[in-house]
Amino acid sequence: MAHPHSAQSSVAIAGSGASGDGDPARVVMRRADGGPIHVLVVDDEAVLAELVSMALRYEGWEISTAGDGATAIALAKQTPPDVVVLDVMLPDMSGLEVLRKLREQIPGLPLLLLTAKDSVEDRIAGLTAGGDDYVTKPFSIEEVVLRLRALLRRTGVSTESGGAKIVVGDLVLDEDSHEVTRAGELISLTATEFELLRFMMRNAKRVLSKAQILDRVWSYDFGGRSNIVELYVSYLRKKIDSGREPMIHTLRGAGYVLKPAR
Repeated sequence: MAHPHSAQSSVAIAGSGASGDGDPARVVMRRADGGPIHVLVVDDEAVLAELVSMALRYEGWEISTAGDGATAIALAKQTPPDVVVLDVMLPDMSGLEVLRKLREQIPGLPLLLLTAKDSVEDRIAGLTAGGDDYVTKPFSIEEVVLRLRALLRRTGVSTESGGAKIVVGDLVLDEDSHEVTRAGELISLTATEFELLRFMMRNAKRVLSKAQILDRVWSYDFGGRSNIVELYVSYLRKKIDSGREPMIHTLRGAGYVLKPAR
């Protein structure tokens, strides 16, 4: 059944139009055999499922969606997924029943559960029933992606090791260790600074508007401080560009762009 929250508040999606392997600053995680990762997203909230699917397609993965348990089971039988994102509350049957049926069809299938924020019972039941991990609604899409990446590595679907790294010029961001270096020098960032830098690096050479950054990094929750983007960009500049050729640039009236130093 639908959960009492808006999809907009649940996930934040980049609005830059980036896609697939064409992004010069992106690392696409693949199956151990080199093929694309296939994710089955099961949620009866169509808008939420599409937002999650958009974000995962941006990772370079193939996506199937189902709005109920029966459809999910049929899709998995027709085209076995590499991993499943499964809401525990579905209109036709319990998500945990879907979990059991999927595991009967595909033993060892990795499953990431979506649970209601206040439902400790759901989380315990889901993990007890065999769910590999869970996130609670409302959630950050970054958390979903990172947990899926970790799950795919842990279960051997992908043999990617050492973490996914985004490289722009001499700036390197490790998505798993959360370490950032420039010209080999380690740079200490707060969690929010890291998320902002990751978004800018994934969209290197693209102009990002203030609205896009607010949507992606803060999900519009910025405490009414309209200058929050300017403030955090200034923090990044002090840490990334101080004493070096600048990489972060302001385009008045348009937004911000990160690109390799000349």
